[in-house]
Amino acid sequence: MKVICPQDNLSRGLAVVARAVSTRSTMPILSNVLLATDGSRLRLAATNLELSINCWVEAEVIEEGRVAVPARLLQEFVNSLPSAPVQMVLNPANRVVKMHCLRTDGNIRGVSADEFPAIPTVEDGAVFRQPAHLLKEMINQVAIAAATDDSRPIFTGVLTTLGPTLSMVAADGFRLGLRSAELEGGPETETTLIIPAKSLLELARILPDGKGQDEMVEIALSPNKNQVIFRTASVELVSRLIEGQFPNYKQIMPKEWKTQVIVPTSEFLNAAKTASFFARDSANIVRLHFESGEMAVRAESTELGDNESKIDAIVEGEQSADIAFNAKYLTDALNVVESEQIKLEITSAGAPGVIRPVDSTDYVHIIMPMATSR
Repeated sequence: MKVICPQDNLSRGLAVVARAVSTRSTMPILSNVLLATDGSRLRLAATNLELSINCWVEAEVIEEGRVAVPARLLQEFVNSLPSAPVQMVLNPANRVVKMHCLRTDGNIRGVSADEFPAIPTVEDGAVFRQPAHLLKEMINQVAIAAATDDSRPIFTGVLTTLGPTLSMVAADGFRLGLRSAELEGGPETETTLIIPAKSLLELARILPDGKGQDEMVEIALSPNKNQVIFRTASVELVSRLIEGQFPNYKQIMPKEWKTQVIVPTSEFLNAAKTASFFARDSANIVRLHFESGEMAVRAESTELGDNESKIDAIVEGEQSADIAFNAKYLTDALNVVESEQIKLEITSAGAPGVIRPVDSTDYVHIIMPMATSR
């Protein structure tokens, strides 16, 4: 193998696949990154057996070849190089990769590429497409509600339905996020998957920001239906699926409300963040009080003090109501709402609160209330 690749391209590619490198596995090969020529590009690959990432970078391929090298050492070495072409030459006899960039040289000892686990791909079968910016937005709005405690594996996943509509649902027992959007090429018969939220968040980090970019993401299942594949022009992410039955989330979704409040999203978020500073030493409780034309956001700490912010609001239904939420859950939800205004719907202080964008029915976030002594 002999290739020449711009340092910045190689550095960015290694940063992408590094998220899938295993650091605690009993299999040493999983701490390596695969380097393989592929036409006029260099393919970088890493896997921890649950998440796999392929990334292709433009390169001048002089001789073909493949080898696995220590991921951390390679990334640190490449990041230390100047912004100039990097030449990599593999000695097949001892699997040493000679690196050269301007006046810097290095030799990195690798292992046989045949030891590197095969990463599934899709040659045939159904492939669905979604705009990258939209998929990224959906993931960020839903994955925050997934559990991080592995004692309940099913709750660490995102229930994903592939049909005419792509829908994503996550819940951790205290909150629930639901987002849907049309799916290009979606099947008439729905297929449900439970994708680890960690895998989707890694995908969101890779995908580009901004609606101005029209890059599409292809979505497909592996031939044995136990992995899902997301593919862009230069990156392919493969994630295992979680087995099990996702709870019937529709049972906890309120069917009606007694008080509905419409407020500017940014003002509500700022008030909630300010209140969270005082709530830290008081079970993280933020209290909301609604009166005609106004919402008050309050938090207090016995030792540190208290805070109250008032926001102009449109209050419908019962004009005087109270509810308390976990400050983190509230700010998390408000952070990912794209709409300038949100609707908060409540039925009682002990029932879940529902947050929705005013200008869309595609997203809903439900938060369980916190019990307070008053």
